Parts: sequence; C-alpha cells; structure tokens
Amino acid sequence: MIQVENLEVVYPNGTRALAPTSASFGAGQFTVFLGASGAGKSTLLRALNGLVRPTRGAVHVDGIGALSSSGAIRAHRRCTGMVFQQHQLIGRRSVLDNVLMGRLGYHTSLRTLLPFPASDKRLALDAIERVGLLEYALRRADQLSGGQQQRVGIARALVQEPKLILADEPVASLDPASADRVLGLLHRICKDDGITAIVSLHQLDFAKRYADRIVGLAAGRIVFDGPPASLGKSEIARIYGATPVGAPGATDEDLQLKTGTYA
Repeated sequence: MIQVENLEVVYPNGTRALAPTSASFGAGQFTVFLGASGAGKSTLLRALNGLVRPTRGAVHVDGIGALSSSGAIRAHRRCTGMVFQQHQLIGRRSVLDNVLMGRLGYHTSLRTLLPFPASDKRLALDAIERVGLLEYALRRADQLSGGQQQRVGIARALVQEPKLILADEPVASLDPASADRVLGLLHRICKDDGITAIVSLHQLDFAKRYADRIVGLAAGRIVFDGPPASLGKSEIARIYGATPVGAPGATDEDLQLKTGTYA
C-alpha cells in the first residue's frame, strides 16, 4: 500500500534523523514503530504523510504514486487519518466541531466558510459513537479527560473514511490503563474496518500485545522488522541500545530499565 525507498532525513542543523531506509507496509496491517526517544520513529512516521520532507529518497502510495508534489500529498492526506500525542484539538469547540475538522479535506476553501452538510454531521456523530463519546458530542473538548480527548482524535481520523491511520505516540501522555483502552479501541476499529495502521510507541508491552508487525529503530536505522513473536531479548537490546542479555555483566534489570517495561 505504501513504500519508502532510500528515504533519508537530515535536519537543517545537520542532524541525520533517518538514515537511508527502505520498507513497505501492506494493506490491513497494524504496524508498530518501536524505539527509544530520538530513534527516528516519529520522523519516519511523519514522512509517510509529508509532514517531514525527505532529504532524499521517496514515499510511494498505491493509486497516487510518489509524494513529490503538493497535489499528490493532498490526495494522500485526504484518505490518511492522523492521531497525535497532544490531541491537537480546539479546546473551546465542541467534540462534534473538532471531529468535523476531519472533513475539511473533502471541501474547497470557499465551501469551508459555510456550515458542514448534514451528511458530514452524520459521519461525525457515527464516529463519535464508535469511540464511546456520543453523550459528550456537544461538550467542549477541553472539558474531557486526556483519554477522552485522544478518543476524539481517533474519531476525527475516522470521519475522513481513511485507508491509512498514522498515530504518532498516541498514548505517551496517558496513564497505563487509559493508554491500553485507547490503543485497544484504535486496534479494534482498524481491524473491523480493514484500515492500515502505523503507530509509533515507546511501550514494549503494548507493541507486543497489539502489533501484527514491529519495526524497531535505533539511531535512525531499522534494526528489527518482524512479528512480535520474533522479538526476543537480544532484539530488544539492539533496539534500545542495552547490553545484550548473556553478555558479561548484563542483567534482566538492565534491559528492563532501558525499555521501561518488563519483557
């Protein structure tokens, strides 16, 4: 569905956030990018939607081609939902208004000055119901909890009727119980609707629980690519830069401190 070919990202300050990378992501997969802070997960994920422009290489999308023009990027973003770590909601506006923002890409700039059509409002209310927030549809977004706000973000992505959802650290600001509920909801909706999902995470346990495929990154390079069952302690150590288990002086506790969880 989407491929990257020799994709490299070097920021203006000279930092190479992503080494030349090639990978493809099939339709219907729930893929997790796993790695420590600064590993390149968010850079790679955002490059898949044109939010980060590559220094070299290309992103190709089935039915659109290379994301090398503004028209191709607009077409791709129209059918790609994005879920952010910090929700990116307009706090003073209602849940319904925020979810309707996901329909902007389907209208001309002039048309967006008018009220949304009834068909869009029905889509938005259906999406809000799916994330369990219908009773909050007219409440201000800033009156909701962090987990509820992230569910609004998922509903906003759903109302785009996306083929692909990109989620950049969507549960990093949530407590473990709320994070599990939000990821479980996102996973269930994507599987029910056949939506391809690519999610960047820090949490190893969530990656193992929900991913069909884990792509581990370290220092801007892919160092692991496979199913969760293939992710052993040595692979985890390679992703997080810990001393491999079995090496002199290495302990399970060393690895647990690196990953922030118990493998």
